[in-house]
Amino acid sequence: MQKLDTRDPSFPEAWARVCARGSDEDEAPVREAALAIVQDVRARGDAALLEYTRRFDGWDPGGAEGLVLGKEAFRAAFEGLPAEGRRALKLAATRIAEFHRRERDAEVPARRDATGATLAQVVRPLARAGLYVPGGTARYPSSVLMTAIPARVAGVGDVYVCSPGVKGTGEMDAWTLAACHVAGVSRLYRVGGAQAVAAMAYGTASMPPVDKICGPGNAYVAAAKRLVFGQVDIDMIAGPSEILVLADAAADPAEVASDLIAQAEHDARAVSVLVTPSARLAEATRAEVERQLADLPRQEIARRSLEDRGAAVVTKDLAEAVRLADAFAPEHLALHARNAASLVSRLSRAGAVFVGTSTPEAVGDYLAGPSHVLPTAGTARFASPLSVATFRRRMSVLELTPRALAAVAPAVEALAKAEGLEGHWRAVAVRVAKTAAPARAGKSGARRGGASKAAASGAKRRGARVAAGRRAR
Repeated sequence: MQKLDTRDPSFPEAWARVCARGSDEDEAPVREAALAIVQDVRARGDAALLEYTRRFDGWDPGGAEGLVLGKEAFRAAFEGLPAEGRRALKLAATRIAEFHRRERDAEVPARRDATGATLAQVVRPLARAGLYVPGGTARYPSSVLMTAIPARVAGVGDVYVCSPGVKGTGEMDAWTLAACHVAGVSRLYRVGGAQAVAAMAYGTASMPPVDKICGPGNAYVAAAKRLVFGQVDIDMIAGPSEILVLADAAADPAEVASDLIAQAEHDARAVSVLVTPSARLAEATRAEVERQLADLPRQEIARRSLEDRGAAVVTKDLAEAVRLADAFAPEHLALHARNAASLVSRLSRAGAVFVGTSTPEAVGDYLAGPSHVLPTAGTARFASPLSVATFRRRMSVLELTPRALAAVAPAVEALAKAEGLEGHWRAVAVRVAKTAAPARAGKSGARRGGASKAAASGAKRRGARVAAGRRAR
C-alpha cells in the first residue's frame, strides 16, 4: 500500500493516478466482445443464452426452461438455511424495507393557476425490473436484498434476477435463492455476463424484456449495460468497489485497516484509500493491514488490490483531508474522526457516508437499511444511490381550459414563430379560433335579436296608430 504526502512536489501526479480508477469496461476489447454478445442474444434469443452458458459457465441447461428458477426453489432454499441464516435475512430485509418506505416521491400536487391551467406531476412504478446479481469469485445474496426490496417498495410488478450458476454445475448458491424468497423476486435466470444484460433488455422466449436493469457486475456487464441503454433504462455503470477512509490522529489503526481490507477483498481492482493528517496513523495502518492480511481467506485478492490501487495519504491538516475526500467522490466514505458527524455538512460528494467508528462500511453492505448499490469511480459527483426512486418514473399532467389557452396563446405564437415552427402555433390557433367563433356568433345573434324586437315593437306601435285613425274617421 503506497504512502503519499501532499507536501511532496510529486503528489499531484501521484494523486491523479489514485483518482484515475475505473472499470475495465472502457477497454476496447471488452466493449467489442460485449457488443458481439448483445447483438447475438438480440438476434437468437434463448439459443444464444444456452450456447453462452455452455461455453462460459461450463454446464448444459438442456433447454431454456433449465435456466429458470421460481418461487418454489426460493422457498426451499430459505427453509434449508440454518435458523440464524433465516433470521439474518429477515432482519436485513426488514431494515431495508423500512428505510426505503421513508422515501418521499417528487410529486407535484395538482394546482390551477391564475389563467385556469391545472398542472401536476404524478409518479408511477415501472412494470418490470431486471436485477443483475454477481457470481464468480463470491456470492452476494445481499445484492438481491439491496436491489429487489427497493423495487418492491416502489411497486414494481415483476422483479427478475439474473445471476450465473456455479461454473461447471450451474447450481445456485442457497443464500442467493433464499434472499430471492425474502425479497419477493418473481424469477431467477441462471445467466450471467453481457448475455444476461442483453436478454433482460431485448427479451427472449423465456425471459420478458424489462424496463430497467440495475445492479453491479463485471466489466462485460458494465459494457453491455452501456450498450442497451436507450432500449431500457439502467441505474449506473458500476466500476470496481472503493472506499476512502478519512481519519484524524485519534483513529484506531486496526479499525481503519479493517475497513480498507473489507473493500479490497471484493476484487483485485477494488480501491482502498486512507486520507489523514497524521503520519503516525498512516504508518500504523499500513503495518496493521499487513498483520490482518496474514490470515485472511481472500488474502491474495485483497493484497493485489491494496498493492496496485491502495494508498495512504498524509495531508497538512484535517481541512485538506476533507477537501481531498470530497474531490475523490468515493463510493464509500468512512469518517474515523472526533466529532465525525460535524464533518458531514462539509462533504457533498460520496455514495454513502459512514459516520464514526461504530459504523463500519460492512454494516452498510448487509443490513443497515440504505441500498448498497452506489455510484463508483468518481461518479458520486453527479449520481445517487439506488433507491425507490430508481424504480419509479414521473409523468407530467396538464389541463387547460379554453380561457387558459386563450390567455397564453399570444406567447405561444411568439415562441413558435421564433423557432420557425408554424405548425405548433396553428395547433393552438385552431382551438382559440374555435372557441372564439361561438362567442362572436352569440354577440351577433344578440344584436340581431334586439333589432327584431325593436322592429316588431315599432310595427306594433305603427299598427296601433293606424287603427286609431280609422276609428276617428
